[in-house]
Amino acid sequence: MRRTDPFRTLRPRRAPGAPVLPRAARPRRVHRRAAALALTGLTVLAAACGRAGSPPVKGPQPDQLPVYRVATDFRLTDSPTWRAAKSRGHLVVGAKEDQPYLGEKDPASGVYSGFDIEIARMMSASLGFAPKTIAFRTIASANRETALQNGQIDYYVGTYTINDLRKRQVGFAGPYYIAGQSLLVRTDETDIHGPQDLAGKKVCSAAGSTPLQRIQRDYPKAIAVAYDTYSICVDNLLSFQVDAVTTDDTILMGFAAKAPDELRIAGKPFSKEPYGIGVPRGDNALRFALDDAVEAHEKNGDWKKAYDATLGLSGVPAPQPPPVDRYPAS
Repeated sequence: MRRTDPFRTLRPRRAPGAPVLPRAARPRRVHRRAAALALTGLTVLAAACGRAGSPPVKGPQPDQLPVYRVATDFRLTDSPTWRAAKSRGHLVVGAKEDQPYLGEKDPASGVYSGFDIEIARMMSASLGFAPKTIAFRTIASANRETALQNGQIDYYVGTYTINDLRKRQVGFAGPYYIAGQSLLVRTDETDIHGPQDLAGKKVCSAAGSTPLQRIQRDYPKAIAVAYDTYSICVDNLLSFQVDAVTTDDTILMGFAAKAPDELRIAGKPFSKEPYGIGVPRGDNALRFALDDAVEAHEKNGDWKKAYDATLGLSGVPAPQPPPVDRYPAS
């Protein structure tokens, strides 16, 4: 394949006779923009060319992931969601596609990977469906409730925080993980050490997300900026269009791990975000079956093995999984 330079257009042309700047003196903004492109396009470049010297795509290795035993003769006839899936022969699961080590979609193969994706596969096996048959569907944060209410998906696994407001619209199994809201900044940022330093700063998050709502409510002097995906926020951070990105530490850990020279997490988490599996509201049979499945996969070691092969690649050891909250049917 012909060698190409993906960052060629970012380099300003040198006038004839002009001195060549040493690397240390070149504008850092160029490197930031190059890093932004590298972060979002790494998988594409590696898959397209695979040339010597291409940076490796860091992600879960198939031989390190658990193999989930599919429940045989499983029936959940009280669940209309399960009956519909059984009729079609597979589950349709909502997910994210741009969150490193949590929910990523390979643009070349279309394959989803990450900790949330493994949680979705565990659940599938426990419900009697082979995980390889799942049809994943990318759903933005702002559209999760609508997708569940309209029957577009059977359940949703994608850094979905359980809270009382959402419980009025959908049901939740779990939680299967506890995260905390944090801030991602550029490595040379010296003014932001926590949310108390956000006054007058542009802070980016996903539209419809709990972190965005918290910034708007608790830190009104910050300039909140919203996009459909966190990857767009990170691109804007690297290109100096925003000052910080805020969401759960699990998501930010992945972005920081993929660009450690450019990005870091500032300060400590300032919230608790229990991740749940979203299901259609009123389908309590499905919710309780998924609660059983979460507990079973935590006990048999699948949860820990899945974490180590995915989110554990960010460098943070697996915590103790939280207790399942079997709140009563409404």
